[in-house]
Amino acid sequence: MKFLLCALVALFIHEHDTASAFVVPTSKSYCSIKSFSTTTLGATQDAAKKRIVVIGNGMVGQRFMVNIIKLDKTNDCQLYTFCEEPRAAYNRVKLTSYFDTKDPSALSMTSDFLRDGKTTWYEENNVELLIGEKAVKVDSEQKVVVGQSGNEIPYDAIVFATGSYPFVPPIPGRQRPGVFVYRTIEDLENMLDYVEKHNVKSAAVIGGGLLGLEAAKAAKDMGLESHIIEFAPILMCRQIDQGGHNALVGKIEEMGLKVHCGAKTEAFVGVDGSIDNESMSPVSALRFSNEGWDDLPVQMVIVSAGIKPRDELAKDSGVALGERGGIVVDEQMRTSESGVYAIGECALYNNFIYGLIAPGYVMADVAAKCVAQDLGVLPVDAPESLPAFTGADMSTKLKLLGCDVASFGVNQPGPEDTDVSELAWNDPVQGVYRKLIFNKAGDRLRGGILVGDAADYDVLHKLTTQAVQELPEGGAAALLPPQSARGGGVVADTGISDDPNTQVCSCNDVTRGTIAAKIQELGVDGATLAAIKKCTRAGTGCGGCEPQVKAVLKQEIEKLGGAVTNHLCEHFAYSRPELMALVRTAADPETVNSFEKILAKHGSGDGCEICKPTVGSILASVYNGIILDEGRDALQDTNDRALANMQRGGSYSVVPRVPGGELTPRQLIVLGQVAEKYNLYTKITGGQRIDLFGAAKHELPDIWEELGTAGFESGHAYGKALRTVKSCVGSTWCRYGVQDSVSFAIEVENRYKGIRSPHKLKGGVSGCVRECAEAQGKDFGLIATENGYNLYVGGNGASSPVHAELLAADIDTETTVKYLDRYLMYYILTAERLERTAVWQKKLPGGKNGGGPIQHLKEVIIEDSLGICSELDARMQHLVDTYHDEWAEVVKDPARRAQFKQFVNSDETIDKDEMIEFVDMRGQLRPADWAKDGEAQTNWQAPSNDVFAMSSKSWIAVGSVTDFAPNVGSPILYGDTQLAVFNNAQRDEWYCTQNMCPHKQAFVLSQGIIGDASGVAKVACPLHKKSFALESGEEIGVDSGTGLNLMTFPVKIVNDQVMVELPAVPEVDAILGTHGLRVKASSCVDIAADALKVPLSGSKRSNSIRQESMALRAQTNTTSME
Repeated sequence: MKFLLCALVALFIHEHDTASAFVVPTSKSYCSIKSFSTTTLGATQDAAKKRIVVIGNGMVGQRFMVNIIKLDKTNDCQLYTFCEEPRAAYNRVKLTSYFDTKDPSALSMTSDFLRDGKTTWYEENNVELLIGEKAVKVDSEQKVVVGQSGNEIPYDAIVFATGSYPFVPPIPGRQRPGVFVYRTIEDLENMLDYVEKHNVKSAAVIGGGLLGLEAAKAAKDMGLESHIIEFAPILMCRQIDQGGHNALVGKIEEMGLKVHCGAKTEAFVGVDGSIDNESMSPVSALRFSNEGWDDLPVQMVIVSAGIKPRDELAKDSGVALGERGGIVVDEQMRTSESGVYAIGECALYNNFIYGLIAPGYVMADVAAKCVAQDLGVLPVDAPESLPAFTGADMSTKLKLLGCDVASFGVNQPGPEDTDVSELAWNDPVQGVYRKLIFNKAGDRLRGGILVGDAADYDVLHKLTTQAVQELPEGGAAALLPPQSARGGGVVADTGISDDPNTQVCSCNDVTRGTIAAKIQELGVDGATLAAIKKCTRAGTGCGGCEPQVKAVLKQEIEKLGGAVTNHLCEHFAYSRPELMALVRTAADPETVNSFEKILAKHGSGDGCEICKPTVGSILASVYNGIILDEGRDALQDTNDRALANMQRGGSYSVVPRVPGGELTPRQLIVLGQVAEKYNLYTKITGGQRIDLFGAAKHELPDIWEELGTAGFESGHAYGKALRTVKSCVGSTWCRYGVQDSVSFAIEVENRYKGIRSPHKLKGGVSGCVRECAEAQGKDFGLIATENGYNLYVGGNGASSPVHAELLAADIDTETTVKYLDRYLMYYILTAERLERTAVWQKKLPGGKNGGGPIQHLKEVIIEDSLGICSELDARMQHLVDTYHDEWAEVVKDPARRAQFKQFVNSDETIDKDEMIEFVDMRGQLRPADWAKDGEAQTNWQAPSNDVFAMSSKSWIAVGSVTDFAPNVGSPILYGDTQLAVFNNAQRDEWYCTQNMCPHKQAFVLSQGIIGDASGVAKVACPLHKKSFALESGEEIGVDSGTGLNLMTFPVKIVNDQVMVELPAVPEVDAILGTHGLRVKASSCVDIAADALKVPLSGSKRSNSIRQESMALRAQTNTTSME
């Protein structure tokens, strides 16, 4: 979401001021209208309107138009813009993120791209967009711009926003197929196409600056071996020094990229061995003139060796240029020609080209006001009151290939600068380097370089901009250690001044005062981060100021008597939406694709039963890998780890998916056969499917293998995911039905099956307004009409029923799915942990004209008011495309099946009814009721003294290290005793406890999530989340001496064998034996006997169950008497 915490992405816009394309010799022209006859556009427009032509439709040119439209209150201007590329303005700063979605609309500066490359914004704002057309002539005397197609546009003001083009060094072979520049979406698409068609395995990037490193990441994202080739002795020589280079290279090479500095590239060698400027043989290697350097075999080259201002049209038009290029401008962005302005990377101010997005936006703002005044659209103020561009701070904070890199102030003072003293911090182990530049006296910070940890960049940067600095206690030395070396990952003090004139967002020039005023206006309840970003535009540019926006919000809310507390748990100082944003917008996804990486980057400690499932859900929603693979099983909550719902006593339920409630007779027969074979209790659920209860965990793979043969898939009843889409029979059978609700329900359920979300999701499709599927009580509901469907969202039929609200009426099925995709993904990305759609929806900001949250949703989902629909569409499609039936994946893979073995060290099994008594209920077996807390068979107490103190103990081998999955518990069998061994790989520690949770005497502790509480390693029981210290066994979170306790046993590793120190089997069984702790039916209420009074069916199956139940009761009574 635009209003969420964004990643610290590259601010460098490279050649980003325009959507004009630099055409390399082998590239195609984007012009699609060359054959048009000469036309004078604007001739039929209102002659009284001022005609403003913007040449270049990049980020800065687009910003200029947005600003001029806002200033033109009386609609006195007509805007035209030349766009040489095949699509309108998009965000080049985030070009590399194109690989996340392969969807150009995800980068659009306005809204989704239409088929012709335009967006609706231009028509809505009466902007004439000349897509695919290049401006080729400016006649400043006649004041006419001529397009490549022959179009002539008269102008009153013209703004050059042509940006820059990639500089390609004159290296022989640069004309070859396989040599690309890194600049446009087309460049990326051409690279992808080339990689696929030519089986490219490795690529070289020429250039080790900001853009080069972005290009290297692009190559890596394409799955290629990536080489960075830099002529200078260090990377990013304009931003960092040798120490920073060393730290950065260490981080880059950890990711598998290779860095070659000091490289003198002599030629791009062809497959045919040629090194000339004519051969079109595809590139196959780089050749260097360095002594002793061999050719570097690569099949693709990406040139990213710098930029040059795109000023050729201005030059041909008689506009003055700088000595080395660039359109000369004054402080009002005026050029040497009347009525002609220039902004962005083509503009040369004070003999300097500014290559960052923030200065480009400032230029656009200044130019818009000056153009408006020059044309009489705004009142002409005194000359001294005109806005002015007087230069810009070139400090930057970036995330390059997953590594923080920042420079600010005077970061590399020249030899003539004598007022310098330096402090450096170099930690090669952690890959952190920083150099702070002070004055000679050491009482003023002048600048610095930060690599690997730039958490306090904002505090340090602010100090360099203050006229009077107040260094912290301890002076200069106190600023040197990075945040990571001070014991935390988050800067506590953002350093935001109380001065209302303090700039918070440099991209959009938003001050603290502006934000504070909006918070006051909205009040405690209305002033959400989303609302503040939408209303003020703070944080909607590069996203780097988001922490400051949040800090101001927190401080101002507290002034109003409110509080902002959204930390997930003690391990993450973020809410779920914020953590989701950090993951999904990370510059390098590989730095946040596991819990361990996310914890190291954004949290602390070991994690717990709150944050681990939350992160597991986020990873599933972003990457959608199999949840049991690559250590993700350690993140799953009670049910997800077993892919089944844990029931009373530790058995599990099996719930196959039944899309739309439709079943074949054969499938019904298979369900019955499986239930009989495994003695499972069966029941029709409220969501039109069948539950099979009472399966042991080790039986689950076999059960699902049999169900799979009948076409059943996982119903995900165990996950925070889509459960069911309920339907009536609709028009296929019902005489009242107006649409085929069953078919549509099946389509919708199959589309969203398996998708993880903050809480469970339920849907419904009714075939007419009689509403037999109760769709308006679901998270989303569809009610058929004569013209299509009405789409309702945000309902809830649970403990707090909520009626769903109408999002759209009379829409076709395709539109319904599109809106539903966006609604669900918006919810997935922004809801809090365990927050149902109804609760989330009520908390959303209101829409226009007091329309409330549902109006906000209409604006976001239908009108794309936040400009995020393309992202929502792409992310949902990714989840749909990467669907996998989790149980099918387990059944076919022996390694995954092994995770369901009952005991790591034994093939022996203990039946479920040996751990809890099963009683008969109307001809089926179910577990006996638990006694109330405090009664017998609850709150089991371990012996107060060390009962085994005098026992002879032995070190028992219970398996090899590889038998025990990391960061989870695994059950072992010792005699009749079940123990849980915990491999706490995060701490490199091992623990062993009883497997029985003392609360309800259920043998389930090995299935609990391990983590820590205030540094104490713990496990949370999967049934009721009671937490126990793994070392001491004491219950956590209760008053000392009042809680329950576990028995624990020492563990050690010897020659890769896991050894547990245990007394003899009879001694342990006497205390912890399974049969001695079996939960029995209550003696005061004989549920089984009462149930048997109910007449049973005369079937053989019912009689068999009754006989088994009576035999079990008789056995139990005998055991009790003994």
